[in-house]
Amino acid sequence: MSRITKVTFETASPEVQEEYNRVLEKHGSISNMKATLLHSPEASRAVLEWYTLFDRVKPVIGLRLSILFCNAISRENACTLCSTYMNKEIVSKGEDPDHLLLDDRDKAIIAFGRQLAADSSRVSDELFAKLRSYLSEREIVELTVFGALMIVNNVVNNALRVDLDDALAPYAIDPEVAFAGSSRFQKRGEEV
Repeated sequence: MSRITKVTFETASPEVQEEYNRVLEKHGSISNMKATLLHSPEASRAVLEWYTLFDRVKPVIGLRLSILFCNAISRENACTLCSTYMNKEIVSKGEDPDHLLLDDRDKAIIAFGRQLAADSSRVSDELFAKLRSYLSEREIVELTVFGALMIVNNVVNNALRVDLDDALAPYAIDPEVAFAGSSRFQKRGEEV
C-alpha cells in the first residue's frame, strides 16, 4: 500500500490543480506515480523530465531497445511498478519478456542499463568501448541521463511504495522471479 496519498484534482490546491491539468494534457492520464508526485509540482516536473529524454533516446536506439533498457534498470532496482509497466510494453509489442532476441548492440545497451542501476561507478572500460562503437558521445550522455532518470522513477516508486495501477494488473511481474538476480531485491529484507 502506498505510503503517500494520491493527489486528486478536487482536493488539490489551485497551484497543484494547474500542474495536474498540465500533466494530464501532456501525458493523457494521471498514473498512481504521477498522482503521488503532484504533491510537489517541482518534484513532478523534475521526475517527468524522463519523457523529454525518452523522446531523445527513442530515435537513436529505437522504442523497443529504449523499453528494454528501462526494464533492465527497473529489474536491477527491484521496482515492481516500473518493471510491470515495461513488461506491459514488451508484451503489447508481441514479445515474450523471458525470451527476447537480442543482438550485440541490444546486449551492450541493456548491460549498460543494468550496470547504471547496480553500481554506476563500475561501468567497465570494455562495456563503455562497446557503447562507443554504437553511439556518439552526445548519445551516450543522453542515454546515461535517461537511465539516471529511470533510476529516479524506481526510487520514488520503491521508497514511497506507489501502488500498481489497475491497468497494469494483467501484466504484473512476479518479484521472486523477475528480481532473482538483483542484489537490491536480496537486500530488501535487511533493516539498517
